[in-house]
Amino acid sequence: MASSSSLLRLTVLAVAIAAAAAVAGGADDGGNQREFDYFKLTVQWPGTFCRRTRHCCASNACCRGSNAPAEFTIHGLWPDYNDGTWPACCSRSGFDEKEISTLVDTLEKYWPSLSCGSPSTCHGGKGSFWAHEWEKHGTCSSPVVRDEYNYFLTALNVYFKYNVTGVLNDAGYVPSNTEKYPLGGIVSAIQNAFHVTPEIACSNGALQEVRLCFYKDFQPRECKVESILLQDMSLLKSSCPKYVSLPAYVSPGQAKSEWIASTVPQIEAL
Repeated sequence: MASSSSLLRLTVLAVAIAAAAAVAGGADDGGNQREFDYFKLTVQWPGTFCRRTRHCCASNACCRGSNAPAEFTIHGLWPDYNDGTWPACCSRSGFDEKEISTLVDTLEKYWPSLSCGSPSTCHGGKGSFWAHEWEKHGTCSSPVVRDEYNYFLTALNVYFKYNVTGVLNDAGYVPSNTEKYPLGGIVSAIQNAFHVTPEIACSNGALQEVRLCFYKDFQPRECKVESILLQDMSLLKSSCPKYVSLPAYVSPGQAKSEWIASTVPQIEAL
């Protein structure tokens, strides 16, 4: 009979294989991408991202000083499949910032870029963070979300309704450059608030991302890894220790001198 550790390794391997298969974009035999199964909202902790900022530019919210984001910000709203893969670049619809002109101020605050990089777009070349997220993920959100404006508006509404920052603050998990918090406590706080288990990602012992999954009507649901080992899987996949930090914002110059992990390369948007 297989040991629990062997079963865990096999499950982790299965997830890794599924992730690799996702490069195919969930295409059917005819090359067409089938309709997605659920949404995944991914929010990122600026204090963790900003600590590895190497240089500043106008597009990097980490460089705003006292106006830098101090709460979880949106990374993306991603359509996913139940088999662990996801669709990508589902149409030739290019990003047009004029379509979201009335949302720009809100997006700058709650969905900012946290780097100076220009991520790839679906049609070759580079573009803005928003362009990347719309072209790669937003175009695959049909028939629930059919256009650029409603994609960004929907993501904002879900983000505000499921306020991860507020939940953690209410549970006593506040930004600190000295404190470490039990990962299990953070997961439990989110479970108690939303009645689902979040996916958690860490970087160098610091909380980096929280991911929440939703049915197409935006009611919370469990993410794809349907296993009693879900929490252990999240820890292994994200290299989260049992106790994690929730770094407070420090200016890029200060962070560079204080954190050795500032040598970690910038991560391209997913």
